[in-house]
Amino acid sequence: MPSFNPDKDIPDLTDKVIIVTGGNIGLGYETVLQFAKHKPAHIYLGARSAEKADAAITKIKAETSSTLGIENVPRITHLALDLSSFASIKSAAETFNAAEQKLDILVNNAGVMGLPAATTPDGYEIQLGTNHLGGALFTRLLLPTLQRTAEAEGADVRVINLASIAEGMTVKGGLALKDAKSDMKDFSTWTRYGQSKLANVLYTKALAKRYPKILFASVHPGAVKTNIFATANSGSGLVAVGSAIFTNLLAVPVQKGAWGQEWAATAPRKLVKSGAFYHPFMKEVKGSKNAQSKVLEEQLWDWTDAELSSKGF
Repeated sequence: MPSFNPDKDIPDLTDKVIIVTGGNIGLGYETVLQFAKHKPAHIYLGARSAEKADAAITKIKAETSSTLGIENVPRITHLALDLSSFASIKSAAETFNAAEQKLDILVNNAGVMGLPAATTPDGYEIQLGTNHLGGALFTRLLLPTLQRTAEAEGADVRVINLASIAEGMTVKGGLALKDAKSDMKDFSTWTRYGQSKLANVLYTKALAKRYPKILFASVHPGAVKTNIFATANSGSGLVAVGSAIFTNLLAVPVQKGAWGQEWAATAPRKLVKSGAFYHPFMKEVKGSKNAQSKVLEEQLWDWTDAELSSKGF
């Protein structure tokens, strides 16, 4: 993996307003921490739990104050956000848009993996509903602010979506959207997860085509030792055993796992291509055959737009 030093390679972020979802733990926490070291104007840490968010913010401020000095520690604010709930997403976006006039960087980092068959409160398969529809709606509601920011002279507005190499192990045909408004219990946990990650890659491409003044990129962080593996590791049978061994022996530390999204969000614009899918580290890839399908890309865009519109968004 090529070298990356967040302390040196992340540029000065003065005046930048940033949102990182899932910022209280794992890759999200690490991303907020590294951004905070470069003096942004304000970071919004998206998280479901206020208690966990406040603990993370306290810890990040303590670490950054030791190097920046207490007077230079950026504002970090908890943004209450549950990506499985449209009501929570709407509330979070309204809270942000009421408080801020600009948004320079949105890192859609939060997600779920390997969950048992279930649906979101809005009736969608839990992994597709959270990982794709949740992030899609949040981005949709923030787009007016993102677009307004992108119109300013010298603006560099970016939306980074956390994807996965698991996009290649999706359901047959790539997307099973006719079944998405159910728990999809007849599909395996991992193909349902793969579908949600394929959706992240395809939707990023679709956004990039429609909003050329904003840079959109999707990033596979690699195998990382984070809490997202907890569900898989806590199960029974060979899959759980294999997952636990893989996590412990082959996964990289969180600090390295976050490099991809930190780089995509802040590297010189000429180095990051809008609509691209990146694997560790800084490597643009085509992805699976499904990830390259313009038919699936348009199908997903149309379905997502119809579903969100039907809910009044």
